[in-house]
Amino acid sequence: MNLPMKDEILKRFLLAKDTPISGQSLADELGISRTAVWKHLQTLQEEGYVFESIKKKGYVLKGKPDKVDPARITSFLTTQRFGRNIQYLDEVTSTQSVAHELAREGVQDGTVVIAETQTMGKGRMARPWESTKGKGVWMTVVIRPDVPPSQAPQFTLVAAVAIVNAIKSVCKNFTPMIKWPNDILINGRKCTGILTEMLAEMDRVEALLIGIGINANQQMEDFPPELQTIATSLSIEEQAEINRPQLVAEILNYLELYSDLYIKEGFKPIKALWEESSGTIGKQIKATTLREVIEGKAIGITEEGVLEIQLDNGEIKGVYSADIEIM
Repeated sequence: MNLPMKDEILKRFLLAKDTPISGQSLADELGISRTAVWKHLQTLQEEGYVFESIKKKGYVLKGKPDKVDPARITSFLTTQRFGRNIQYLDEVTSTQSVAHELAREGVQDGTVVIAETQTMGKGRMARPWESTKGKGVWMTVVIRPDVPPSQAPQFTLVAAVAIVNAIKSVCKNFTPMIKWPNDILINGRKCTGILTEMLAEMDRVEALLIGIGINANQQMEDFPPELQTIATSLSIEEQAEINRPQLVAEILNYLELYSDLYIKEGFKPIKALWEESSGTIGKQIKATTLREVIEGKAIGITEEGVLEIQLDNGEIKGVYSADIEIM
């Protein structure tokens, strides 16, 4: 990833942790003047980063603002492609809308659009999504898998598995569960939504836009009254502040891993991982589709990611898309 020079300098301080870095060594490594290094450090300080000067040794990063900027995310990345191009915005109407335009322009596989807040965030069926500034993860990942359009819906389940495992790697005091098809719940309350949209030709996917919204550091008073009984955040459940850049990087690490696994080995290994974290399978549910309401027991998902519901009379119905209510 080719970061702007300011972010390249910041990344080196993030990776160095408490080890001092001299201005001269930065200048030599990056091929710029010491004056340029000093100007970039001044800019970073204006953005809220705090540097301490240690005599004859250099500078140490002592404080940083809570931002999901590219330098902080990439310091945790282990991917080859995902997150190697990050479009960071302070405020945006919707990361999904920006990603749509970038995908049309041909941006690379794994490009990320991420913002501190969205003014018109959206979920499934064009529902609004509350995007508290500086408290959550609001991002869209553009992926370009070599699959037919019929396989696109499975990527919502791939993303769900990636997000659950990323949350588990960052949080230790609770177990997140997947509610089919696109929600992550903690103790029955929603903390994450996933929105997958497709750009496609007749027989091939041009791009998938994986929209991810996570309540990370909100406290209950950050939610509007109508959401306080049904929503939660990772911080509320963990009882600690969440490192948002680390969480973003872990999501991208797992999303690349599981996307590649799906392309290589098919849906079977993803299905097994999904079922391990499912909060839907084995429960009595009500599924509301565009045409009907189905009540019964969720018994599993198919190799196509279709939810199977067993009715009281023993009949099994497959549901491709629905709002799910756990009874």
